[in-house]
Amino acid sequence: MASVQTVTGTCALEDLGRTLVHEHLLVGYPGWQMDALAPRFDRREAYRRAVDMLVQVREQHGLRTLLDPCPMDLGRDVEFMAEVSQASGLQIICTTGAYFEEQGLTYTFRNLPLDDIAAIYEKEITTGVGETEIRAGAIKVATGSHRVSDYERKLLTAAARASVRCSVPIITHTQEGTCGLEQIAILTAAGVPAGRILVGHSDGIDDPAYHRRIVAAGAFIGFDRLGIEVILPDEIRLRNIASLVSDGHGDRICLSHDACIGAWLGRPIFAPETPIDPSQIALLLPNWSPLHLFTRVIPRLRELGVSAAAIIKMTDENPARWFGAARG
Repeated sequence: MASVQTVTGTCALEDLGRTLVHEHLLVGYPGWQMDALAPRFDRREAYRRAVDMLVQVREQHGLRTLLDPCPMDLGRDVEFMAEVSQASGLQIICTTGAYFEEQGLTYTFRNLPLDDIAAIYEKEITTGVGETEIRAGAIKVATGSHRVSDYERKLLTAAARASVRCSVPIITHTQEGTCGLEQIAILTAAGVPAGRILVGHSDGIDDPAYHRRIVAAGAFIGFDRLGIEVILPDEIRLRNIASLVSDGHGDRICLSHDACIGAWLGRPIFAPETPIDPSQIALLLPNWSPLHLFTRVIPRLRELGVSAAAIIKMTDENPARWFGAARG
């Protein structure tokens, strides 16, 4: 029986159920500890906030699984994930991997051999993160805007080697809705089946031809920044989803928000030299919540002609198919 690794053990593939494929419990940009002017990180309050939200989504909307693809260098805390999972009753999956060059913590991996990086990923998948014995169930890769740097290509290749050896899927970060096709080309050239790849943040650009080229390549596509309307209005995202479904590509779409559920570590910096207080996020992004898909997005998709069966495919079946592709 195929299984998926979560932060509290394994679950059968068919037990993943309704899944959000790209949400974060904690996020902290590299060096967040240096910001002495930032609000103090209150772990207890972050825990309470995350548990309360996930219980609400589970009880009201049937959510069963959440993938937190936080890379090593962006505030990942797998013990926090495990505690929240146990308290909320939600299955949570963590990842190994590192962020893109411009915003990641690059010094160590830039200087390590590619094979060593692949072995580090494999260790976190097969043995556990640090001394925790909490094992990653997927690999995160990331690229910057409009081009893949040599550093990012190195990390994608390391991720591909670990994915092939350990039979786990790869979820990606794309910046400004670019380089998804390049990611697929690099990963598949290194031996990863396209169906094992989920190209994240593809909804960051209003380019239906780009979206169709991703699914035509055999990869899954993430419309996973729902509610982040400072990047693109949701109405455009939803029209693009409905169009893909109408064209027969509904079996390749995964939905999520890329929300920060528990807490920001330090202050978010959404643009150079413009840190903001975390309390301001709700004003900037009032719909940026794991509830948004169920309370606003799905009703609007139904109005656009997307069937209930197609929605179930995107929320329940496709994440399991993506994980299943890694096991097949």
